[in-house]
Amino acid sequence: MKTLLASVLPSRTLIVLLGGAGAVLIGLRFTSLPPFTIAMAAVACGVLLFVLLIIDARLSWISWMRSPLTLTRRLPHAFSLGAAAGVQVSLANFGPSTRRGRYFELADPSLSIPAMPLRFAVGPGERETLEFRLTPTARGLKCFEAGQLRLRSILGLLDCNYRLGPRESRRVFPDFKRQASLAWIATDRRLAELGIKNVRRRGQGMDFDQLTEYRAGDPVRNIDWKATLKHGQPIVRVFQDERDQSVLFMLDCGRRMRADDTQSGIGASHFDQSLDALMLLTFVALASGDAVGAMTFGTAAGQEKRFAPRKGRQTLNELMAALGDVEPSPMFSDYLEGAAEVMRRQRKRGLIVLITNCREEDSVELLAALRLLRSRHVVVVANLREQIVAALAAQPLSHPESVFEVAAALDYEQRRRDMLRRLATGGAVLIDCEPRSLGVELVKRYTVLKRTGAI
Repeated sequence: MKTLLASVLPSRTLIVLLGGAGAVLIGLRFTSLPPFTIAMAAVACGVLLFVLLIIDARLSWISWMRSPLTLTRRLPHAFSLGAAAGVQVSLANFGPSTRRGRYFELADPSLSIPAMPLRFAVGPGERETLEFRLTPTARGLKCFEAGQLRLRSILGLLDCNYRLGPRESRRVFPDFKRQASLAWIATDRRLAELGIKNVRRRGQGMDFDQLTEYRAGDPVRNIDWKATLKHGQPIVRVFQDERDQSVLFMLDCGRRMRADDTQSGIGASHFDQSLDALMLLTFVALASGDAVGAMTFGTAAGQEKRFAPRKGRQTLNELMAALGDVEPSPMFSDYLEGAAEVMRRQRKRGLIVLITNCREEDSVELLAALRLLRSRHVVVVANLREQIVAALAAQPLSHPESVFEVAAALDYEQRRRDMLRRLATGGAVLIDCEPRSLGVELVKRYTVLKRTGAI
């Protein structure tokens, strides 16, 4: 294993010796000794200390090269944003003497590690495992540099920092556990609890569902004659809606998605919560047999992400890997250009889910984009609402400033309602909710569209 001597620092012992020697020399100035004698004593102390430092450094380096420690780091395959995860670092000592020191993890600054440094003492022929927990505070690819060991030198005058171990990297994705805790929404019983009725559409699709007894009104062409002869009564084939549909997300990465009006902690921005909702609906759509894809807009040219719709459970992991390091940009979003890109790439009819945070001044452009998308696809527009606006509108009029704040909040909400009414003329399905409710609202609306045959 490659070892690098990163730096050498004076130990506390050396600092005490220097301080003591300096105090003695200062004290000698108040004696009857001539200044020349004191100067020679200072030079002698300096030379002696310098020689000791050279000897100490040499002996410590030889000892380390003969029997260095080996380091093995055990990391999870991936990390989840805001979720603490455990990391293990194993130190093995194949030398004849005990190694004592401190371990420093040199990881990405966005990984919060409060337990550094970790002290260790590894005996001859033994192995010690150090454990600590870290909390990712940002998504994306994060690097773990070689670990740093700080060991005391043979004579105790120096602290030697060695860099040991490989450089590794891991991705930080949106919170896995948050998605798993909401996965129960996909079950029929939970959907019924949410008020979503399971509507069976007989004879409308092309996918075979089951055989059942003939009922008045069933198409004669669906009679299964072999089953009819076997059971002695008319048996018909029942079909269900086609499962081979596609769901394409249009994820706004413009400047307004950077909003965080709650200040509630890690992953609380509109964009992060939108990613959580996107992954939840992806899970549900894939479980329903649909293909899922995504594209981003509102970024600088060349930084867009394109993920073609595909099926399979592995699609969720692939989509999370593709979008895991995306961050909202400081640019304004171009809805019409995004819609045109969808029309160029997605020629087969499907469901388009547009997640954004728009204002009244965006309504004209957004309405044109919706009309373009509606010419071929079913469109759901999820427009995020700031939580702080509702809080301002509901506050009591306890001081003069609150009167203006309430009036401004109510005016903003009215303008927003007017904008949504204008957007409704474009034929899209509208969702107007706070980011924390977006996942549930998307699943409810998707399920209604799916089971009523709209998609």
